[in-house]
Amino acid sequence: MSSDHASGDARPDVVPGAISIGSGKEVVRTTSVHPLGPYSVAVKAGGLLHLAGQLGWDFAAEKVVEGGIEAQARRALDNIGSVLEDAGLGFSDVVRCVVYLIDLADWPKVNEIWGEYFPHLPPARSAVGVASLPAGACIEIEAVAAAG
Repeated sequence: MSSDHASGDARPDVVPGAISIGSGKEVVRTTSVHPLGPYSVAVKAGGLLHLAGQLGWDFAAEKVVEGGIEAQARRALDNIGSVLEDAGLGFSDVVRCVVYLIDLADWPKVNEIWGEYFPHLPPARSAVGVASLPAGACIEIEAVAAAG
């Protein structure tokens, strides 16, 4: 899956690509996903692309999407897809994810949606129950992708 799951408004002031920050690290510049604080959305180092955790955040509305765990899981994965696309990668390049949930009872719903984005050879994955997440989100997903 690539752009068919990408969502969010593009940032016309940003051109996709990478900026070298020394020590063999590059910050990936993204067009539709931007950090909500003082951090990079994605950093490439050692042949891997490390993505910051993504919420089910609607960047145009500047809030978490409505619709519960299903809508937030899809949007978080869409945001990951946008970052991967800007880095010239796709979901098939993802090798590991960590999923943070405020309610582990949502795990079956997340698994169903997960299969839509990772239908073949899914990445290694961990799930962690947490007390809360930023902006009242119910899910956050971190990803690491092979970036050659």
